[in-house]
Amino acid sequence: MTVEVRIPTVFRKFTDGASSVELEPGTIADLVEQLERRYPGMKGQLLTEDGDLHRFVNVYVNDEDARYLEKLDTKVSEGDIVSLLPSVAGG
Repeated sequence: MTVEVRIPTVFRKFTDGASSVELEPGTIADLVEQLERRYPGMKGQLLTEDGDLHRFVNVYVNDEDARYLEKLDTKVSEGDIVSLLPSVAGG
């Protein structure tokens, strides 16, 4: 079984328009690496040059914010749903 990663519209240009992709379980960092192998350029959208999550990208594992879990070390298991959500600002 796999992990479903939901891709927001703004990142779909990297995933050939796919709204979700199936990846192997592991950690959030593992998922980012899998995304990068499959869709080059995706990693730069999610991580800073220092390897941390961009502050304008929220990552949720089954509706829990990974920043309040173990960030990139957050474990994801078979059947989990990971949502990538860019922060929205406006005024």
